[in-house]
Amino acid sequence: MRITKVDHWLVRMPFTEDILWGSGRRIGTTRLVCRIETDAGIIGWGETISLIANVPAVFADIVAPLAIGYQVSDVERLHRHVLGAGFYHHKRAAVMAIAALEMAMWDALGKQAKLPLYALWGGKWRQDVEAAAYLFTNEPKGLTERLQRFLDRGYETFKVKIGFDERTDITLAEAAREVIGSHPLRLDVNGAWHPGTAKRQLEKLRPFDPAYVEQPLELDDLAGHAALVANSPVPIALDESAYTLADVGNIVRASAADVVLLDPHEAGGLWQTIKAAAICEAVGIPVTLHSGAELALSQSAYIHLAASIPNLSLAIDTERAYLGGDISPNSPILTDGRFAIPEEPGLGVDVDVDTLERYTVDGIAGAYLDTSRKDWFPTKPAY
Repeated sequence: MRITKVDHWLVRMPFTEDILWGSGRRIGTTRLVCRIETDAGIIGWGETISLIANVPAVFADIVAPLAIGYQVSDVERLHRHVLGAGFYHHKRAAVMAIAALEMAMWDALGKQAKLPLYALWGGKWRQDVEAAAYLFTNEPKGLTERLQRFLDRGYETFKVKIGFDERTDITLAEAAREVIGSHPLRLDVNGAWHPGTAKRQLEKLRPFDPAYVEQPLELDDLAGHAALVANSPVPIALDESAYTLADVGNIVRASAADVVLLDPHEAGGLWQTIKAAAICEAVGIPVTLHSGAELALSQSAYIHLAASIPNLSLAIDTERAYLGGDISPNSPILTDGRFAIPEEPGLGVDVDVDTLERYTVDGIAGAYLDTSRKDWFPTKPAY
């Protein structure tokens, strides 16, 4: 079964509230959605995160033209073909664009096989998928109110953005622990700390028993993260440092993380994510999935990954609670903080093209800079 046509849309789904984090303010999620047609008459759909303008450019100029004529099963070859077209120099500019097409290939292959994707990747390891509540605010009172809402909806794992400044790192963690009791608490710094700050802050945060502190240092500082892993009783998780398969290999070589967050969009596909998880599994590192506010296609892909990968044993991140809508009439549904696993062939979700076109945009807005602070921009590390 070969690809005969590729279409794509750039869509922006607004959030129900602005998301505030140490790197800026997000007003919605911009996604690239693609559709492939095949010579067997089977349609495949894919989705990727689109934070910067290179994603639709690389997709339109390189990924989509190369895909014509490809067997839908040749996902590894397509990934390497794009890198071989000069993007081995610029992996981080290419992986997000590759991911949309690769997901559509898997969707079509699953439909051809009449199997859900998890069945193509080793079968169902777990019966449902836990999701972590994700909190974005620098105000302890606002955090407390939001945490209680998630608790009331049945969530059992909680992730809180810190990394705004030294004081709120501690007050936000303290406020969160008071509300959630003994439930797992994740704290995400987004690379805001200097190494010396990390030593001090980790010691101050230790009484709040974080499940892990995520990306405490700048993303390229594997040596600094390895030193924290070796010397801190607080587990260290890496996300921005762990985009590509090579990134994950380097993290494992350096002993730079206790937990790794994976993301198929930032790895260049679902298959690359499965391989990265296996590298971590071989050395006993658990993994989970980073969220960039996935719409139905990517959310379903996440669920299939989490259903089938044994060491994807931690609740996956999700920003689903903030989405102002979706592009599918049968999007994955969260119940008591858990996703049911789709059983239909492929991704197991449909796309409403009219809705897709209603949210189509020409460009990307609100990914990082905070428009309420005209001259402000994030720096890494910040303090």
